[in-house]
Amino acid sequence: MSTDLSASGTQAGSTTTAGKGKRPRPPFGVSTVSVLAILTALFSLLPLGYVVYMTAATGWDTAVELIFRPRVAELLLNTILLMVITVPACLVLGVGGAWLVERTKLRGHRWWAVALAAPLAIPAFVNSYSWVSAVPSLAGIWSGVLIATLSYFPLVYIPAAATLGRLDPAIEQSAASLGLGPWAVFFRVVLPQLRIAMSGGALLVALHLLAEYGAFAMIRFDTFTTAIMVQFQSTFNGTAGNMLASVLVFLCLILLVVEVRSRGTARYARIGSGAQAKATRMPLGLYQVPAQLALLALTVLAFGVPVWFVLRWIVAGGLDVWAADEFIPALLQTLMYGAVGALVTTIVAFPMAYLAVRRPSWFSKMLELSNYITSSLPGIVVGLAFVTVSIRVLPGVYQTAGVLIAAYVLLFLPRALVNLRAGLAQAPKELDEAAQSLGKAPLVSFFRVTLRLSAPAAAGGAALVFLAIVNELTATLLLSPNGTRTLATEFWSKTSEIDYTGAAPYALLMILLSAPMTYLLFQQSKKVAGQ
Repeated sequence: MSTDLSASGTQAGSTTTAGKGKRPRPPFGVSTVSVLAILTALFSLLPLGYVVYMTAATGWDTAVELIFRPRVAELLLNTILLMVITVPACLVLGVGGAWLVERTKLRGHRWWAVALAAPLAIPAFVNSYSWVSAVPSLAGIWSGVLIATLSYFPLVYIPAAATLGRLDPAIEQSAASLGLGPWAVFFRVVLPQLRIAMSGGALLVALHLLAEYGAFAMIRFDTFTTAIMVQFQSTFNGTAGNMLASVLVFLCLILLVVEVRSRGTARYARIGSGAQAKATRMPLGLYQVPAQLALLALTVLAFGVPVWFVLRWIVAGGLDVWAADEFIPALLQTLMYGAVGALVTTIVAFPMAYLAVRRPSWFSKMLELSNYITSSLPGIVVGLAFVTVSIRVLPGVYQTAGVLIAAYVLLFLPRALVNLRAGLAQAPKELDEAAQSLGKAPLVSFFRVTLRLSAPAAAGGAALVFLAIVNELTATLLLSPNGTRTLATEFWSKTSEIDYTGAAPYALLMILLSAPMTYLLFQQSKKVAGQ
């Protein structure tokens, strides 16, 4: 018996020794994966290259004349005022709501946790449509701030809530034991630990403000995006519109630099042994009722008002608004573009994610950075780039479904990339080593081990891409083939004709499609924060 055990142990040991230090061969070869990642990075830089080329082709004198003019100064002032007011408002609402939900004895905090994320399921242009229905006279900067704040504060709330839910309370307890009151602990201990979540959320809000077209066009508030669209519709990609796009790209790049610097180099992580203590929720006492009323008011304004007026217009229109020959083709085309776009984006993101996880280096980081820069550009800039390139270089592909899918890939690639990285990290290379040491071919081990373990994360990334495509308006308006009818474009067509009853079914369908994806994003943020 002992002999058998000894032999068995020797055999196991020999297998381990044989496999030890063995580097698994990638399923398609490192060179193939690298080439695909490089091609993706070069392709993603197309919009930025378009802006640089058009600015250079315009000539210095003409570019200066078009950029430094009163109209651009007016748009710049509108944009800066919008960001200066809206971003802090979203920070206050997002962080305040997250703190109430995660760190106080708020009654019904589990319900409020989901309710405060729900407004993200409503596209900003649908929110604007609802508020214009409620107050037809809405216009100008303060109307833009109102709609943008109610639409985008969940972009701050979701990462802040996820971070607060995972912070180790030991530092807070130590600060409290030294005599600091609850408010001092919050501002001196908790808030600094939210720096990364706050800076990232603020960047997302600011980039959405620069990219948004429908919400601001509906209330007649001029921004760079609305002005570029007007220029495109009147002069078809004229020089003035291209120069406005160059200023818009410059603003986006400034925001990226500011976010990186504001994030800082500090990291807040628990590295000691033992289990993390559970946070002590602070009693609200007399503030329980005001807190409930404040959250109720915020939820009603951000979610209740849009849903109410969408349903009200549907009831007012009766059964006639549900003409199957109109909304069913739009729904089917939206589902088709969303599904194909999500699938293609996930596949394109895989080589870059594979290099980032399995072959990390400065080179793979630079490839990733190129995608993040492109994804920060507004959809209208990406759309104009594809219009120009397709007309001048490949006129046969202009206004084809392939071009529109390609634009979706560039706009939403990071959503799939981040999820794929997390999924591949959960399928470490040691598992490939073990599979290949047992005689499995690299491609077989890839499908049976790596792909299976990373599939849930890939599906999550694809779902987020699908959500973005369903609600995308600007690039779709510029690039969609003739006859294309998506929920977003049909909604916009109806509202442009002041047919609010006809637009309501499309708004409702977008909300219903977005709701489960928004919940997935909320749950996924909590998992990521816990890693």
